[in-house]
Amino acid sequence: MTRRLALGCLSGFASSGLAQLRGQDAPARVKVGAAAIDVTISDGFDLPRQALLDWVSDCARAVAGYFDRFPVDAASLRIVMAAGRRGVFGGVSLGDGPARTGIRVGQHSTELDLKRDWMLTHEMVHYGFPSVDREHHWIEEGSATYVEPIARAAIGNLSVERVWGDMVRDMPQGLPEAGDQGLDNTHTWGRTYWGGALFCLLADVGIRKHTDCRKGLVDALRAINHAGGNIQIDWPLKRAFQIGDRATGGKVLTTLYGQMAAEPMPVDLADLWRQLGVRSEGPHVAFDASAPLALVRAAICS
Repeated sequence: MTRRLALGCLSGFASSGLAQLRGQDAPARVKVGAAAIDVTISDGFDLPRQALLDWVSDCARAVAGYFDRFPVDAASLRIVMAAGRRGVFGGVSLGDGPARTGIRVGQHSTELDLKRDWMLTHEMVHYGFPSVDREHHWIEEGSATYVEPIARAAIGNLSVERVWGDMVRDMPQGLPEAGDQGLDNTHTWGRTYWGGALFCLLADVGIRKHTDCRKGLVDALRAINHAGGNIQIDWPLKRAFQIGDRATGGKVLTTLYGQMAAEPMPVDLADLWRQLGVRSEGPHVAFDASAPLALVRAAICS
């Protein structure tokens, strides 16, 4: 099975306890719809245990909202304390067997730190897509990078302005550079995370244009997951895209993959933001309701 990583380093778990936690309390069960997440928390946090469990519940609720259910029936989560620190430092999710995640959280983290966190939601989004061959790692990380803020905005944990502002700031990292050989053959950090996210954005826009905003990437990803595609299952990428295309009544995913997989496809981001009606105003963004694709932009975060 493909091993999926957030920005944190897997090596940090080798000694800190992904495989084994010491001094841990008995696992707590967090329910999200019909699914259950068994959560184990190491000792030593300033925060009460319930605050950490509430954070897990919020992240799971955001992901369940996007996929129209939590993407696996059961998962386990281990929260490892990082001594003397604040914030969330990274995680790893595995699907070779039961879906499971380990994540590091600073000893002195506050409830605000947890509310601002994106990493645990990112990790849970991974549950909703099948494991694919290593050269396609960009779609695993890219879809999690793209979906995470949209899912958080839907439950009120992130503003729509922040979603688009962060895209405008970060999406250029996914553009091809000199020597690029397409998403399947260029395994840099930028192309893996943000190149994959750029693919998802273009697919979302393409599907919504094709369907007059009746459907979007969310419908394709839900269909893939509901057909059995999740982190515990190995699939060819083309199978996943074919299911997503059938659900959205076109061939946007398959066509875009053909354009971006083996060669660099230029993307004029400045023009895309203009068409979507996203204007940068210093550190903030404003929306132009008269832009050609303003309805598409609104639908993406509806």
